[in-house]
Amino acid sequence: EGFLAILEKDAKERAKQRKRNEHLANALKEKGNDAFRKGDYGTAIQRYTEGLEKLKDKQDLYTNRAQAYLKLHEYEKAIGDCEWALKCNEKCIKAYFLMGKAHRALKHYSESRQCYEKILQIDPQKESLFKDCINEVNLEERRMKDEETAMKEVWSGNLAALSVKELLQKLERPDQNILYYTGGIRLLAGTIKNCTEQTLFRTNNGFSILKDNEAVRRAFCAERKNTAEVDLSVSLLVLWQAVCTGNEENQHLLLTHPDVNAQLPKLLSSGVPEIQKETLALISLYSENENGRRLLVRHQDLTKWLQILMTFVNNTDARASSAMNILSDLTEEERFKTQCRVMLSTGVLPLFTQLLTSAKLVNQAALARCIGVLGNLCADVAVRTQMAECKECWQACLKLMDEYLDGSTPEYQECLFAVLGLIMNLLLESNATIQCFAVDLSGRCMSLLGDKAGRIVTRAIGVLSRILPASSSAIEEVVKGGVVKKMIKFLKAGGQTTSNYGIKTLSICTRSNRQAQEDLVKSDKRFSVLLKLLDSENELIVGNAAFCLSQCLVVPGAATSLLNSNVVMILLKHAGGDATRTSVQQNAAIALGKLCVAEPRHLFQLRKLNGLAILNSSMKYIQST
Repeated sequence: EGFLAILEKDAKERAKQRKRNEHLANALKEKGNDAFRKGDYGTAIQRYTEGLEKLKDKQDLYTNRAQAYLKLHEYEKAIGDCEWALKCNEKCIKAYFLMGKAHRALKHYSESRQCYEKILQIDPQKESLFKDCINEVNLEERRMKDEETAMKEVWSGNLAALSVKELLQKLERPDQNILYYTGGIRLLAGTIKNCTEQTLFRTNNGFSILKDNEAVRRAFCAERKNTAEVDLSVSLLVLWQAVCTGNEENQHLLLTHPDVNAQLPKLLSSGVPEIQKETLALISLYSENENGRRLLVRHQDLTKWLQILMTFVNNTDARASSAMNILSDLTEEERFKTQCRVMLSTGVLPLFTQLLTSAKLVNQAALARCIGVLGNLCADVAVRTQMAECKECWQACLKLMDEYLDGSTPEYQECLFAVLGLIMNLLLESNATIQCFAVDLSGRCMSLLGDKAGRIVTRAIGVLSRILPASSSAIEEVVKGGVVKKMIKFLKAGGQTTSNYGIKTLSICTRSNRQAQEDLVKSDKRFSVLLKLLDSENELIVGNAAFCLSQCLVVPGAATSLLNSNVVMILLKHAGGDATRTSVQQNAAIALGKLCVAEPRHLFQLRKLNGLAILNSSMKYIQST
């Protein structure tokens, strides 16, 4: 007992001592963090080391010290600390991240990739970080190989390689006429044909031309450029295209150059066709691939880009198409969508409504793509909410629909198709503005149901299926306009998408409108269309078809008209089935119950199929409706 008491006392003392040491280690860690933030990495290392003397198994002290070692380029020491951190916690993501950076700096590319792969194994949610890290390793390895190859070409006396170096040296000459620099830049752009020449441009300080040559910089950055300055700027843009095509390292260096970064949006807005054309071509090099888009999003303030690029819809030349290509590419990036929120209500939406209202005067092919871009941006809830609340936007959409109905071109049809798609996305929202426009919008869609283009009709039905729930008045108007008969016609011949929208529209109308119920019974003799839809493999269609049927059974004679059909078997199959959507079972069970209540003779068929148990279970659904 005495021995056990001594052991217990010793354990308590050690626990107290550890607590004191932990407190001291945390205090030293904070001092180290403070020094690190100030850029005093030597002092930070000293404090972290003192903390580890107090507590040798404190993981974050090792990773923090490793981070400081990285800043001082002491990569082997950083790796050592990361290994110690992993002994404390084998799933320490920060340790693998820092160790990966250290190995990359030491050109241990395979080991660096292994570190990043470990991060993904520990936490699959870190896929974006993993991709960025692997891309940096690949880029660094490729850069080193390219530079080795380029140097061999120079040593071998390759004329093109030597020309790059020689031309760059000539461009370094100060105080020359601007035409001298423009000519030299054009010659240089013509010389750069492959990766070797791109690499030599980079290694011979080609990207410092703006920083080192004041005349070139002044001309490129001038607010109002004269003819010579325009020529020089265009030449520079063409040169950078040659230098950056397919070369991620060069793309990164160019985009992080302060003057280029600041000038890109200004060049786009310059109003000078030649400059705009080449600027768009340069930006396209970035936007057309994932890594390039990430560079744009990371290093450019894109809050005004949506508005700037949308203005090109007013152009009739290739600039409009290039601008829309860039916008379409950028909408794939979540961070771009987030940045678009900033200027949406003050800049983008006023411009967008102006473009829609003057659709016959602008580049309609570009406008259709622009509308599509806005539709894609609606995947962002904040963007969609702002747009759905904009009365001017809804008015402009209605005006475009009116002008189409008055007669239009194939290009205008593309605009209408895009607008209908945009409207469908906006109708995922529900607000007072939508309710205000519901009657007008549903009326325009009813008019479009007679269009010769099937895709226009399909989208018009899609809009109806989403706008009608917003307004009972809209339902009344479309029912008066014969919507039920039209939907039955489309359901007889339509594909799955049309059927999905059409049966949804009917389910909304028959839910509360007696006239719609009666119209459906008249239009769909013996419910042949609904019975066909109940056999669909699409659960949404089946659920809505069962719902429509159950609503229409209140019409006198409706249930009796089904006596010689297989409706009981079909409904029984769905009511007792295992559909993913519970609404299929519920709606089928309700329809089955209402069918037998309205026409008791259906019970005979139900008994034959041993379906009374399912009918009994359906009663709870009937009582709740």
